[in-house]
Amino acid sequence: MTPPSDPADTSEGAAPHKKFPDFVPPTRVHYEDGKPQTIRLRKCKLVYTPEPGARGGGRAREWSFDQGTITIGAMDDNDLVLHDETVSRYHCRIVQEASGYALVDLASTNGTFINRVRIKEGFLKPGCTIGLGKTELKFYAGEEKVEIVPSKKDRCGDIIGRNARMRELYAIIEKIAPTSTTVVIEGETGTGKEVVAQTVHKLSPRAEGPMMVFDCGAVPANLMESELFGHEKGSFTGAIMTRQGIFEMAHGGTLFLDELGELSIDLQPKLLRALEQREIKRVGSNKPIKVDVRVIAATNRNLEDEVRAGRFRQDLFYRLSVVRLFLSPLRERVEDIPFLVKHFLKTHHYNMVPGEGGASEPRVHGMTRDAMDLLCQYQWPGNVRELVNVIERAVSFAEGTEIAVSDLPDQLRQQGLGPAGRGAAAAPPVGGGGADAPTVGVDATFKDAKEKWISAFERDYLLQLLKKNNGNISHAAREADIDRKYFRKLMRKYGIEGGPTGDDDDE
Repeated sequence: MTPPSDPADTSEGAAPHKKFPDFVPPTRVHYEDGKPQTIRLRKCKLVYTPEPGARGGGRAREWSFDQGTITIGAMDDNDLVLHDETVSRYHCRIVQEASGYALVDLASTNGTFINRVRIKEGFLKPGCTIGLGKTELKFYAGEEKVEIVPSKKDRCGDIIGRNARMRELYAIIEKIAPTSTTVVIEGETGTGKEVVAQTVHKLSPRAEGPMMVFDCGAVPANLMESELFGHEKGSFTGAIMTRQGIFEMAHGGTLFLDELGELSIDLQPKLLRALEQREIKRVGSNKPIKVDVRVIAATNRNLEDEVRAGRFRQDLFYRLSVVRLFLSPLRERVEDIPFLVKHFLKTHHYNMVPGEGGASEPRVHGMTRDAMDLLCQYQWPGNVRELVNVIERAVSFAEGTEIAVSDLPDQLRQQGLGPAGRGAAAAPPVGGGGADAPTVGVDATFKDAKEKWISAFERDYLLQLLKKNNGNISHAAREADIDRKYFRKLMRKYGIEGGPTGDDDDE
C-alpha cells in the first residue's frame, strides 16, 4: 500500500500530542470585560503510521484540520487524499458535531471502519482507529488557543469598518468561519447582523451551498413550526400538499435565524433538538429527517435577560452561545462614517449613472465638510441601516457632485442649529462639553484656543476610558486603539493616576 499524501503534511513519526483529550469542547470565544481575548478553536488530527515491514514502506504522517467537514478519498479534490487502490474516490467524511466528531461512510466499495467495526455513521472517540480499505488512521481531537489580534484590514467580506472593535470582529470571523460552529450575532437594530452572517457563510466551506434567511418576528405564531420544519399533506387545515421547511431547504448550507428572541417558547425545544440531533420532523410526521445545516442566529435583545425573565430556554441559550459576536452601534465607531459614506457613494445603485462606454459611474462623489460633521455628531438610533437611507435621500436631493448640509434630513440639520439659528455645526467635546468644558475668549489666538480644547478633550477622554475599564490601562489603551506606552504618557501629562486595579501587567 502507498501511504497517504497531502500538501499539509507537517511532521514525521509524530505521536499523539498530550493536548488532545477524550473530550473536546466546541470552538468558543473567550470574553473579558466585554472584549474578546482568545478563541479556543476545536481541531482534530489524523495520524498515519506504517506497519513495520509493510510493502511500499513510507513514513509516519499527520494532518491537522479545523474545518467543519473533512472529506477523505482517492480523488485530488478531497481534503485528505489516500493513494490506496482499495480506497474509493470519495470514501468518507468527518463532520464536526456539537458533542464531538462523526464519521460518515459515502457508500464506499470496501467500507469504512471504526476500531475495525464497519459503520455507516458513527461517533469518533479520540484515540480510535479509522479503517479505509487497507489504510488505517489514528484519530485525535483537541483545541488550539488563539489570541485575538485585531486585523489590519478595513473590511472582511461585505463588512466595512476601521474601528478597533470591527477589526477584532474580523479576526474572530476569519477563525470561526471555516468551522461548523453555531454563531449568535448580537447588536442593535440596523448594525448589520445579516451582513455578518452572509460574510461567515461566504468564508465557510458551505459557500457553494444555499443560505436561507428566516425572520422569526415576521411569521405568525401558528405558522412558525410549519415554516421552520415543513409539513405533511393533510396535517392541518389548508395543508393540501407536502411542503419542505426552511431547515430542509438550507441542507448543505447555512440557515440565518433573524430576530431569534421572537421565537415562541413552545418552539424552542424543537429548535434545540434540531441543533443537537441535526434532524427535524415535519408537522404531521413522526419520521426524522437528517439535515446538514449550519445555524447563525441574530437578535437585538439581550438573551441573558430573556432567560432570566423566563422567555427564552436556558438550555437553548447555552447551545446557541457557542460563539457570540457583538456588533457595536454606529455612534461608538464614528470614525467609520466617512469610510462607509465613501463606499455607499461608490457602489450603491441609487448613485449610479451611465458613463463612457456604457459603464455605470457615481453621480455624487463626496460631501462637504459641514455635512460630514453633522453625520459624525448624530446619534444614529437606526445605525448603519439609517445611514444608508440618509445617503440615498441626500443623493436624490443633491444638485452637484457633493452632498451639502441642505441635502440632509431635518433631524440631522436641526442638531447643528445654535441659539441664534446658525446652520453651522459646532462639534462638542467628546466628554460632553458640560460645566467643565473650557471657555475660549475671542482674545485668544486660534492656536491657543485649539490647544486648550484639545487638552480638555484628551484629559476627559482618558478619564472616561479608565472609568469604563475599571482603571485597567491595558484594556483602556486597547479600546482607544493606541499604544499602551503612549496612553501612559498622556496620563502623566494630565496628572491622571491609575484606577482601582492599579498597574495592569495582566497581558
